[in-house]
Amino acid sequence: MFETDALRLLVAVTDTGSFTGAALKLNYTQSAVSRRIASLERQAGGPLFERLPRGVRLTPAGRVLHLRAVEVLDGLTRASHELAALHAGRGGLLRVGAFATANISLMPGALSAFGRTRPGVGITVVEGRSGTLVDRLVDGSLDLAVVSDYPSGLPATEGVTTYPLREDELLVALRHEHPLAGAGTVELRDLRDEVWVQDAPADSPALLADAWARAGFRPRRVIRVAEWAGKFGYAAAGLGIALVPALAARAVPAGLVLCRLGGLPPHRTVHVALPDAPLPAAVELRDLLRAAAG
Repeated sequence: MFETDALRLLVAVTDTGSFTGAALKLNYTQSAVSRRIASLERQAGGPLFERLPRGVRLTPAGRVLHLRAVEVLDGLTRASHELAALHAGRGGLLRVGAFATANISLMPGALSAFGRTRPGVGITVVEGRSGTLVDRLVDGSLDLAVVSDYPSGLPATEGVTTYPLREDELLVALRHEHPLAGAGTVELRDLRDEVWVQDAPADSPALLADAWARAGFRPRRVIRVAEWAGKFGYAAAGLGIALVPALAARAVPAGLVLCRLGGLPPHRTVHVALPDAPLPAAVELRDLLRAAAG
C-alpha cells in the first residue's frame, strides 16, 4: 500500500525534475526526499527514476505509478472539496423520504424552494410508510423523512428527532350522487352503514378503528386498497367511501366531493424526522418544510 505523502512526493519530483526541486516545493530536506523515494522504489519493486547528471526522469515503472498517483491525488482533492461543500450545505447528496400524500404538495413545494437556494445539492426521494422511513433514518440510508402518526402512531426511535409540521385533518370522499355529498360536514356515525375503502384493516389498533369505536359502530365492510388512485377510483364508482387527508385534497378527482367530519373524527400529525446529527442541508430542508406546512 503506497502512502499518500509518498505519492505526492513522487509527483513533486516529476514536476520539478529533481530531488532538490521537490525538497524546496514540499519543504523537505534533500536527504529526506532521497530516503522517501528509495523506500517508495523498494515498495514498487524497482527504480522509479533514472538519475541523470542534472536531475532525474521517470522510468517506465515510474511513469505507470506517476499516472496512478496523479489520479489518486486528484480524487482526494475532489473528495476534500465535496466534503467541504457537504458540511457547508452547498453540495453532496441529500436523501429524503416521505409518505404518499406528503409527496402530493408538501414535499414538492419544499424541494422546489430548496433547489432555488441550494442548486449544488443533489436530491434523491423515496416514498414509503412512516415506520419504514424511520427505520431508514436509523440505518443511515435517509437524511430526512416526512412521517405521520396515522394510522398506527409514530414510532419512538433512539437516534432520530422529530419536529411537528402540522395537524392534518382527515376528510371523507363521497361521490357527487351520495345523499350526504352536499352536507359540508358529516358526522362519523352517519357513515356507519357505508363500505369503507381503506388500506388499514377494520380490527387494527389504528386511529381509524378507534374513531369508529368512539362513534359507536364498526363498518359493515372494508375494502382493502393500498394506493390512493385506487381508493379514489372505488369511491368515484360508488363502491365505498374513503378518508382523504387534507394534504391530498388537490389530488382528488372531479367525480368526488370532500366533506369534513364532525364529532370526534380521526386526525393525524405530520412530522419531519432527522437523525440526531443531521446534515446542514437536511436542517435547511426541515425549515423549508416547516414554512410550507405553516
